Amino acid sequence: MGSLPKSGGLVADSLLKDLAAASRILVSQGVVDGFGHISMRHPSSPDRYLMARSIAPALVTPDDIVEYDLDSNPCNTDGRGSFLERFIHGEIYKARADIMSIVHSHSPSVIPFGLVGVPMQGMFHNAAFIAAGVPVFDIRKKFGATDMLVSSAPKGVALAAVMGKKDVVLMRAHGSVACGPTLQSAVFRAVYTEVNARIQHWTAALKGGAPIAALDDEEGRLADAVNGTAGMRAWDLWRSQVRGQVNW
Repeated sequence: MGSLPKSGGLVADSLLKDLAAASRILVSQGVVDGFGHISMRHPSSPDRYLMARSIAPALVTPDDIVEYDLDSNPCNTDGRGSFLERFIHGEIYKARADIMSIVHSHSPSVIPFGLVGVPMQGMFHNAAFIAAGVPVFDIRKKFGATDMLVSSAPKGVALAAVMGKKDVVLMRAHGSVACGPTLQSAVFRAVYTEVNARIQHWTAALKGGAPIAALDDEEGRLADAVNGTAGMRAWDLWRSQVRGQVNW
């Protein structure tokens, strides 16, 4: 067996606590349940990222955080298991230097949009990032019949290619990925992707033959710029709500 990749260096305890808390926030907001995961690029080594060991999101603590290189090889497992789909994270980080955090989830309101060819639209300002478009990754187009998991580097590369420069990508019959330039923004986008999907379902049921007055590209760009800072209000609230669940 080859040697483990070299660590990118120490990470502040406060950041590890935020990453663990982010996992619990996603549970509390209905984005993940027993499955799903969030990662963060190493703050001082962009060729490394941090993600919990293979564990239910609601149970993550700072001690569960594992460091990986961008080939998704663990630097410090200490006997801890890794998620099969960690390649989602490593390959997106390789492809997108601007991304600092990634959420993979199976949030239920989002999944139908990867099944029926109806595009997601930005329904309101908090989901302004959706207005830029949400592509759909269909794993069978390149890999045929699979177990639907992005469990290898080639599958991760294919997913990252479909995502391109967008911040959200759907995964047919599986789930979605939401990304951001910070940990907090990735959590915000994952939460509001699910909320936006619910609102779009309701809107489609109400509209009859009328068009949907969704955000256009420019409205989405302008509103998303505001959310880059205003969204921290949501993070502060969510972070305070999970703080009482833990003793770290």
